[in-house]
Amino acid sequence: FKRITWDEALDEIAAKLKAAAAENPETILPLSYAGTMGMVQYSSMDRRFFHKLGATQLDRTLCSTAGKYGLKATLGASVGMDPERFDEAKLIILWGANPVVSNLHLWGRVQDAKRKGAKIIAIDPYKSLSAEKCTQHVALLPGTDGALALGMMHVLVRDKLVDRDYIEKYTLGYDALAKRVLAEYSPERVAKLCGVDAAAIEQLARDYATIKPAAIRLNYGMQRHAGGGIAARTIACLPALTGAWRDPAGGIVLSTSDFYGFDHAALERPDLLAGRRPRVINHSQIGDALTSANPPVKVTIVYNNNPVAVCPESDKVIAGFSREDLFTVVIDHFQTDTADYADIVLPATTQLEHLDVHKSYGHLYVLANNPAIAPVGESLPNSEIFRRLAARLGFDEPCFRDSDEDICRTAVASTKPKMAGVTWDKVKAEGWQKLAVPARFAPFAEGGFPTPSGKCEFHSKWLEDQGIDPLPFYNPPAEVADEALAKRYPLAFLSPPARHFLNSSFANIARFREFEREPHLDLHPQDAAARGIRDGDAVRVFNDRGSYTLRARINGKPRPGVVVAPSVWWKKYSPDGRNANNLTSQRVADLGGGATFYDCRVQVERV
Repeated sequence: FKRITWDEALDEIAAKLKAAAAENPETILPLSYAGTMGMVQYSSMDRRFFHKLGATQLDRTLCSTAGKYGLKATLGASVGMDPERFDEAKLIILWGANPVVSNLHLWGRVQDAKRKGAKIIAIDPYKSLSAEKCTQHVALLPGTDGALALGMMHVLVRDKLVDRDYIEKYTLGYDALAKRVLAEYSPERVAKLCGVDAAAIEQLARDYATIKPAAIRLNYGMQRHAGGGIAARTIACLPALTGAWRDPAGGIVLSTSDFYGFDHAALERPDLLAGRRPRVINHSQIGDALTSANPPVKVTIVYNNNPVAVCPESDKVIAGFSREDLFTVVIDHFQTDTADYADIVLPATTQLEHLDVHKSYGHLYVLANNPAIAPVGESLPNSEIFRRLAARLGFDEPCFRDSDEDICRTAVASTKPKMAGVTWDKVKAEGWQKLAVPARFAPFAEGGFPTPSGKCEFHSKWLEDQGIDPLPFYNPPAEVADEALAKRYPLAFLSPPARHFLNSSFANIARFREFEREPHLDLHPQDAAARGIRDGDAVRVFNDRGSYTLRARINGKPRPGVVVAPSVWWKKYSPDGRNANNLTSQRVADLGGGATFYDCRVQVERV
């Protein structure tokens, strides 16, 4: 790399974009994700810019998409109980959740509930830091969460532990669901699917029905497999069966994001497409997109994202970025794995340096991101970079002249009831404003679900119209449940967030890497002994997609047959320049095309 001026960089980028757009704007691909999630720097000026260009659209599926659509099928949207009420619950189920690592503001409330006598149950194939501190750990097989929920439903219906009054008033399709779970999902059958004792399933169901209020913290790990959307949809049915929604400290939460009333159309301006319908590329399949899409991707702008480190099937992703005919721009704070493949790297501001406004998927507050310092060096906010590019391309719509504060004001200006009284001026001055909800918010105590029927939909016409079974059913993972594949690759492979990284963010900071020590693989002693692996050995993990090398850590944290590699290490800081995503698949989930990072089989050998 050599240093050039902002004008030189933006002039060259604009020229490349003009040439590509003149030939076919779909050869331009924006590659952004959640490096920052503020409305200004994440999804406003950038979206306007690419809509005006008519560029390929990115379906941002890496994290939560399957679960989002699972909740839509059952509850109508990404909504749930108020996380601030968890400290009042008497039973808390952490389902695929490790809040010690990824949800610290909730973990304090879970611990408060435990100190007051609440029973805390972790459902996870891995004895995570959170599971270690719970009353009980249910170590099921990866990807079998939906089956476990159906087994619980069998017990609830069979033993008349359901809330018939709530069901009759506020749900749709109970009789058909009850018939199915009684006929198909006995605890004995589910025990074989999940690798959990039938007696444990019986007790879990009874505890859930009788210890009230009962709260479920559903999290995204359990929906990252081929059947993840239906699994999330199935688990989301449980609170309506027992009437858990009646209490502010009862119910379920995966995401609170759809409680907000932000006007995303005003922020992103899809009207700038002017009737065009560009192709859509799934973020979870960019390896294929960058190597074989037709028309080929010729220009990509990467921001808020490090796809070489975080996207599945890394060898294909790297092959795509290595193409000589691909012009790549990376906007970032650091020389990431992806920036190593860039033609031009632009320095972006951090959240300490720019203005933004945030909603959340883990609480009910609108937050101001007021800058603490002036931009460092020559760095610019994403929004300003896209403003300057828009000017160079001659985009003259007034929206391209909106300031960051204009965009914040647009985001918060909403007539939706839960935004009543929330204004940008208040948010900016005070730092935050809570949505207009009661102090003890029980969103569905009397129904009112944002579904077409207004009820919790055990039977979903929305799914039925797509040719999907309208009732909850067990949709197994693809690789993990593949018995033939298991003969070659007998171990299920999980790559959850490392404690001291935020996905791949902060993995470049030496102090945090020192806390993690080095990339390591947790193995159960049985699996290690069968392979002659000792604690501390260098091991190679591999499958048909790739391999990487890391250090064995033998303990009882994974259940037998499961190995776990806390992630996401940048490749440049890994022993062999690889990471977990050299192994993961571009296969997508059943709903929404979500990523399937945790639906992966491998073998492990000593190096």
